[in-house]
Amino acid sequence: MKTITLLVGIMILLVFVSMFMYLIFSQVTMRKLRKNPDTKDILGVEFVSGWDSFNVAQALALPQFITNKLKHSPISSLYANTDILNVHTSKIDKAFACIFYWFFMGSNLFGICVLLLNAFGVFD
Repeated sequence: MKTITLLVGIMILLVFVSMFMYLIFSQVTMRKLRKNPDTKDILGVEFVSGWDSFNVAQALALPQFITNKLKHSPISSLYANTDILNVHTSKIDKAFACIFYWFFMGSNLFGICVLLLNAFGVFD
């Protein structure tokens, strides 16, 4: 088996696991936040259906100094409000959001690295 085939298989597996985690996060945490009148309007801009799940996961997973910079930027309305989300989510929701967000970002970064390494001919 070629190395590129193995790496693409791992990449596909990681993407499927992150999609499964996205489904669970959307059905459990996001449903609760969308039904709450206090949190319904602070979930960030939804470019496509379901994008607010990524906004919320990002708000709960990023370190506090980054979310503070995003909060004071001119485009702060695109992001979810971290302060209100921290009040209305449990520790389990926060932990799962962190795991989901970093697993999603890691799987995508892994896929991009495999793509670039293959484009530069490393696996030939």
